[in-house]
Amino acid sequence: MSSVAQPFSSAGGTPIGKHAHAEIARYPDEEFTPPYGGLLLLLEHGEPVAGGAFRHYDATTAELKRIWTHSAHRRIRLTTGPRRPEARGLHLATGYTPLFDTEADPESTGPLPFEKHLPAEAPAARTGKAADR
Repeated sequence: MSSVAQPFSSAGGTPIGKHAHAEIARYPDEEFTPPYGGLLLLLEHGEPVAGGAFRHYDATTAELKRIWTHSAHRRIRLTTGPRRPEARGLHLATGYTPLFDTEADPESTGPLPFEKHLPAEAPAARTGKAADR
């Protein structure tokens, strides 16, 4: 797993590098490879700017691991389809700002864009078994 964790350990000066290798190395490589998992590393001019991993958790759940963005990228923008009320509700409930008229008929607006501005500093790490999974 060291070859997979390496980009996370040296990710452009981000604070995640300190414990990322140990976190990712806890799992067998197969948990982060298709068809049950994956690793995403976004590069800008050859330098890592965002990334994360996902793995199979159980029959209906994927677990996201070590999701991060470089400190120079503090805004997240995403969209969901108008026929995805559960995604729309999740984005609103987790602090994303809708960039569309929330009173309009979703079918008439097309894709529903959201954005979220991230704090300059990461919040203090949570403790406890559930948070550390």
